Amino acid sequence: MDVGQDRRRSLASLDGTRHSSGRWPARAQRLLETSYTLCVEGLHEPLRRCLGEFEQQLFALAERARQPAEQQDCFASRQRVLQDRTTFEQRFMERLGVAIIELDNAAGKPDATASPAKPRRSLELLDTVAQDLSMALEQLSIRGEVRHGSALYELSYRLAVLIGAPPLEGRAMPLGPYALAQACHQASAELELPLEHQLLLLQHFDQWVIQAMAPLYDAINAQLLGDGILPQLRSIPVPRHIRKRPRPSVNETMPATHSTGNPRTPPVNGSGSGSIEVLESLRDLLAQQRASQGRASSQPSGRAASEDELQSALGALQQHLAQVTDHASRELRSAGRLREELLAQLNLGKPSDVPRTQLSGEQGDKVELVARLFEQLGQQLQLGGTASTLLSDLQLPVLRMAVSDHAFFEKREHPARQLLDTVTAAANDWLDGSDDESNRPLASKLEQLVSRANQEPPSTGLYTTLLADIEHHLALLTRKAQAAERRHVEAAQGRERLDQARQRASELMAERFAQSPPRGLLRALLDRAWSDVLALTLLRHGETSGAFVAQLAITDQLLGRLPTDDYPQLQQDVENGLQQIGMHAEEAVQVAQRLLGAGTPDPAVDIPSATDLALRLKQHQRLGKQQSAQHESPVIHPVKTPKPSLREQRIEQHLRKLPFGSWFEFVDPASGQIARRKLVWYSPMSGRCLLVSRRGQRGEEVSLAQLAHEIAVGRVCEVQERRESLLDRAWHSLTGSLRQSADTKSVTPQESDPR
Repeated sequence: MDVGQDRRRSLASLDGTRHSSGRWPARAQRLLETSYTLCVEGLHEPLRRCLGEFEQQLFALAERARQPAEQQDCFASRQRVLQDRTTFEQRFMERLGVAIIELDNAAGKPDATASPAKPRRSLELLDTVAQDLSMALEQLSIRGEVRHGSALYELSYRLAVLIGAPPLEGRAMPLGPYALAQACHQASAELELPLEHQLLLLQHFDQWVIQAMAPLYDAINAQLLGDGILPQLRSIPVPRHIRKRPRPSVNETMPATHSTGNPRTPPVNGSGSGSIEVLESLRDLLAQQRASQGRASSQPSGRAASEDELQSALGALQQHLAQVTDHASRELRSAGRLREELLAQLNLGKPSDVPRTQLSGEQGDKVELVARLFEQLGQQLQLGGTASTLLSDLQLPVLRMAVSDHAFFEKREHPARQLLDTVTAAANDWLDGSDDESNRPLASKLEQLVSRANQEPPSTGLYTTLLADIEHHLALLTRKAQAAERRHVEAAQGRERLDQARQRASELMAERFAQSPPRGLLRALLDRAWSDVLALTLLRHGETSGAFVAQLAITDQLLGRLPTDDYPQLQQDVENGLQQIGMHAEEAVQVAQRLLGAGTPDPAVDIPSATDLALRLKQHQRLGKQQSAQHESPVIHPVKTPKPSLREQRIEQHLRKLPFGSWFEFVDPASGQIARRKLVWYSPMSGRCLLVSRRGQRGEEVSLAQLAHEIAVGRVCEVQERRESLLDRAWHSLTGSLRQSADTKSVTPQESDPR
């Protein structure tokens, strides 16, 4: 038994004892305790997923933040969620237990919609925060009640029977959407999230908890039903009258096109009540396109293949392509080529005098639609790379799923569609086509998933398993990339602060050199080492701190600007300062003794001459220089430009307004290879910016002016953010091309696809 189950069971037993207050009969108490235990067990995983997705969303918002304060708010909220997620779950369950304990009190409360007489109160401004939260809670509860109407109807009556009250509705329902949302809001109060983050948490709670309540409601209803609570109760579902439109023939298509204009755009990405018509709408578009092109859809002369025969032919074609290793087997197949290969497999080994087995009209349309979808998806990918190969290997497995399950065309959340989208997006975004060692684990994982999809029979269970596997792997990669990004950003910010501190130390040193110019070993010490001591002290303690004032006093003593009463102490201070910047203790002692000559030198210690020590100081590694040298840009090297043009200045101003997380494409002039880099940080003062790869690996660190110059000359281009996935864009392109070719008239702006 895992720790999570122990904790949930102990939590359920702890709060279950609170129900045994003698308020209800023993049977009612037992059933309410059982219902609460089911809630504790059933809500643990949805709550965990809700907080996990909320935390990831906060990190994504921090990446895209335009202001540092906004980014800090996101990181602070994310940190609170990570630290208190276990406490949040406990508080949520406690609130839920309180709602069940006060079940009879909630049932006895008047309806919230009633308007009882209230005492006269003075007018006051409405708190916008409370208003926004109240509206969000109200909308969430309404959507939840509509979504789970039948189950809540039965549960409200059965719980009411237990306590001898009228049916529980709305806010009086302790396990209803409103009560759950209130428990979430109250449990998150100690997180002290900003308003926008509270609203975002409620959105995730609606998506991952409220929408997943159907199995829990069914389990509680089944428990009460099994104990004899209203066994004859049945909710009355609202009948859905779905009219399946007949597909017009070729002769009917053209007049209908000219009279009514373009056909209705099928909601290919929807999953609502009209999604049952998606396949028929797509087939209508195909028929009208054939008619507009003069291609009559002739009826098959032979017998139409059955579903089993079609699946067997597709399986045989998969095995044949798996044994072929030439380049042709790794390409996407067009609709015509797929039809020919399927017909060849269906009629393989049949005598010539036997009628040919053909594809039915619906089977042929499905084959053509899937083939065109893969063609559009292939056009969305980057040229070359592993993504195209994986896409071609997925074509036949997905086709087998599509011809056997209408839901592939009708539901956006279909596992096969989600897997297709996830695999192609992962290969397109994460794999750059090189043989780099970092690409091999993901490439191997994707190849294993695609190979399993080719080897096993198609089913929703198979694709659900494969989808969960690749999503888990991508989540691990994303976390590693985010951690690497944070390390690089913190390092860049540290170097930026160090450079500012060194600049300020140089200014203070230059002011003193102008009045008291040093020479020899003292000049080398102050120039090459002691300025770093000042910069490090300034960075750690600040310019107004006592430690920095003391270091400036030591500087003035070395320059003779201040009197020195205690030379041994001054020598010790110099040695300590030099050791702070990484100088060996022995070398620091030699420099201090040769410079100050304090005390009686040890005759056994050979102190180098002032010239030798000055040379060593000039060769000493400056503070922060070694780390900067290791991360110099491998692609873009600083070039001296006379003066930025007006276009470059406009580009630089645009770059300063971009949020963190913007993507750029770098084109190698020699090979033409394209590398994507993400802008994760830039300094408003120095203009230095940091770019990383998808995996969080450090890329180019250049200035905004230099990046603007590279964009102006065409070696770098900004990648516009697209909210749609690859598969969504492919669907829209497919339907757009079908509509455009189906209607020979010009398409009006209202009828065109804005995407």
